[in-house]
Amino acid sequence: MERLTVGAGTTLSVIAHDEGRLELEARYDPRGAEPPAHLHPHQDEHFELLAGAMQTRVDGREGELRAGEELEIPAGTVHQMWNAGDDVAVMRWTTTPAGRTLDWFREVAAALAGTPQGDPATLLDRYADVFRLA
Repeated sequence: MERLTVGAGTTLSVIAHDEGRLELEARYDPRGAEPPAHLHPHQDEHFELLAGAMQTRVDGREGELRAGEELEIPAGTVHQMWNAGDDVAVMRWTTTPAGRTLDWFREVAAALAGTPQGDPATLLDRYADVFRLA
């Protein structure tokens, strides 16, 4: 199973990947930082929290996702999600269609590990089809 570290205390394990979908299991360490507000222009995301709790901000609305709850993020929706609690959070995360999302995560992980696959300064431009800052 491919495992990627995409931020401090955030690890993604690839469950399934094909053209139609990317399914991940995400692990978030306690007291994580808020990620930047962002959107995915052409992809929908589905989250199912398996353990812990996650703070959410979707289109500016604050919320909390608890174990057993699910959240849908339609394409083009500005959102953020992070673990502000004291326990590890684990989430099943599906992106449809997959597009180049797995490539994006691989490049982010490589850049954070100090082994970039391309020019880190152009990462956002090169992956604007799957990830945009809001």
